[in-house]
Amino acid sequence: MKFSGNDFADFDPFGSNHEHSPKQFDQLEATVLFCSQCKEAVPVRKRLLLALPEGDKYDYLCVYCGNSVGTKIEREAQPIKLLL
Repeated sequence: MKFSGNDFADFDPFGSNHEHSPKQFDQLEATVLFCSQCKEAVPVRKRLLLALPEGDKYDYLCVYCGNSVGTKIEREAQPIKLLL
């Protein structure tokens, strides 16, 4: 897309090589989720549920009733190699 008289449309702050660009949203953290038992959006607590080969699985719990309201798997940057 080209704007007449404006060179900002083609401006790339990281240059043509994007491997060093910052990862602003690498991992998102939930702070409020809907609880089906409380019938409203509530603050949540994150608890480690399982340590899996592909990453750690977390459970999000309602701070009021303790109901599970969601899960998340945080994947490792490099896969874990298992030796048998």
